[in-house]
Amino acid sequence: MIEGIDVAQLQSFFIILAQEINTPPLMKILKYLVFLILLIIIGGAIYFGTKDGSYVVQETITIPSPAEVVFDKVNDYKSWESWITWKQENPNMIFNYAEKTSGEGASFSWEGKNSGSITTTKLIPNKEILQDVVFDSPTGTSEAAMSWNFESEGDSTTVRWETRGEHSLMDKVYYAINDSGLTEKIQKLNEESLKNISQEVVADMKKYSINVDGVTQFGGGYYMYTTSVAKQQEVDGKATSMMKLVQGFVSDNNLNISGDPFILYNETDTINNTVIFSTGLPVKERVITPEGSPVVCGFMDSVSAVKVSLKGNYSHLPEALLKGMKFIEKNSHQVDSGRKIFEVYIIDSNEEPNPAKWLTEVYIPIVTSDGLTETGL
Repeated sequence: MIEGIDVAQLQSFFIILAQEINTPPLMKILKYLVFLILLIIIGGAIYFGTKDGSYVVQETITIPSPAEVVFDKVNDYKSWESWITWKQENPNMIFNYAEKTSGEGASFSWEGKNSGSITTTKLIPNKEILQDVVFDSPTGTSEAAMSWNFESEGDSTTVRWETRGEHSLMDKVYYAINDSGLTEKIQKLNEESLKNISQEVVADMKKYSINVDGVTQFGGGYYMYTTSVAKQQEVDGKATSMMKLVQGFVSDNNLNISGDPFILYNETDTINNTVIFSTGLPVKERVITPEGSPVVCGFMDSVSAVKVSLKGNYSHLPEALLKGMKFIEKNSHQVDSGRKIFEVYIIDSNEEPNPAKWLTEVYIPIVTSDGLTETGL
């Protein structure tokens, strides 16, 4: 049995042909033509049926983004509509989402010139996604398996997308007649889709928003801190290692944390472009540290301040500070020169790899309504 061909049926055709030799000439000619067409069809089916229909399409791209960010983009089917090239080629395509659109068991389907569906069968967070695909086209229904692999390389991620399947007999005939290949078509679509993902991820990471929340009261309290000096453009990098030092001290000594980490700006030298700053972590009680300890305990009094919330990369902090200062000027407040500006990291880079989701609160102390300046560190 050859795919689509029954040899017994083929034999019966020749028996019928032999029995019809004595029929009238015109009928003979017509029947010969019919049999010839049948033989051509059978021969073609044998030819295409014996051709290898398996295919593997693999495309790779390196994206300047953490693996978690790229993984989330692929894992959530609701994002596919914006970057998958199938949609761009068929603008009238309709996407239908299941109740679950991310994670194992998630799925979605589409309708249009061609229709189909994709289901996530397995995943390893930030490492791998496996999917089953069903395509419905004029040539029939076919199935394929897709896999995604994400490999971190410093601040970048290499994404490998593979599609593996088997052409049906009609697929092989259709693409041979149209002088085109399904494999080549899938490869081109996947290549463009990966480029779209890269562009979207990079754009998503650049998103930010700044909101001046107004005047608020910051409670203050005890905190563990360490202090250093750095060029302004080097503060973020140096603060990371300093904060790890403070967090390590708090953990090693089983201290009770009472708030989010923060940076306190002690003194700024605009001439030399340097900043003396402290990285701190609030604790519930006063801590007596041994002499020479790089981490010590401080206390911050309650303070009235203008609060500015930045959702996005730390590179936008100068803009957030500027907006806070403009708010102070517009509302006739007075900056409290006896207190220090500080930033509280509500969602930071240790918790969230996507900078667009970082949340930082900037506090600019102001003089209270009675004109008194509270004492600080």
